[in-house]
Amino acid sequence: MKFDNVASVSLTTRKLTLAYDGNVIIQGLDLAIPQGQMTTLVGPNGCGKSTLLRGLARLLKPKGGTVYLEGDAIAHLPTKTLAKRLGILPQSPAAPEGLTVRELVAQGRYPHQNWLQQWSQQDEIKVEQAIATTRLLDFANRPLDTLSGGQRQRAWIAMALAQDTETLLLDEPTTYLDLAHQIEVLDLLYHLNQNAGRTVIMVLHDLNMACRYSHHLIALREGSVIAQGSPQTVVTEVLVKQVFDLDSRIIVDPVVGTPLCIPLSPSVAL
Repeated sequence: MKFDNVASVSLTTRKLTLAYDGNVIIQGLDLAIPQGQMTTLVGPNGCGKSTLLRGLARLLKPKGGTVYLEGDAIAHLPTKTLAKRLGILPQSPAAPEGLTVRELVAQGRYPHQNWLQQWSQQDEIKVEQAIATTRLLDFANRPLDTLSGGQRQRAWIAMALAQDTETLLLDEPTTYLDLAHQIEVLDLLYHLNQNAGRTVIMVLHDLNMACRYSHHLIALREGSVIAQGSPQTVVTEVLVKQVFDLDSRIIVDPVVGTPLCIPLSPSVAL
């Protein structure tokens, strides 16, 4: 099945239902994610953000409904064909001990290999480009486990870049990183979107970071989409209360002009 007028849409779901061990997390979801933009899934723990991302990446088989990539049902795409079009970076990925940055990044080229076409000059070029784009040339021959958290995360992103897909899905790419490394990783993803036209879809816990770096937000609660759209239209005091059960004040970020959520606590005198 194909949709008409999908030029501006990257991933679409129709009546998507996702479950773990019979426990339904997402039910009957219709969703359209814009192409060429940065989209972030936000919401409280356990609301279905990572589950939805796994469903979009075909890492979790739907109990019902369909996910479409630029109009093509991903369930019907051969695995290598999908891997050439859609890259996924799961939360807290692990690599074999002693693997170097270059060896990790080279794994991104596996979807382009077959018994007729082994490692090629094009593969070498894509790997080097990915390492250069993520500013890891000085670390290319270093074991991954000797790098800082931010450098390791950039190496994993470089692997996804070497896969050479138009769409990247990232599950909490800033988890366990300090503030400086969070900015480093998000700046890199923003650069890839702005300068390479990559569609970026990610899960973030930090609502303010999501507002600062995203064109499009999808707010989830208990497996349902509560609101979606630009940060300016989505992030309101009413929405924060509805989604996070938190009282807040929303002001304008004085640096970038995006919404800035100031949480309120009844136990702290204001």
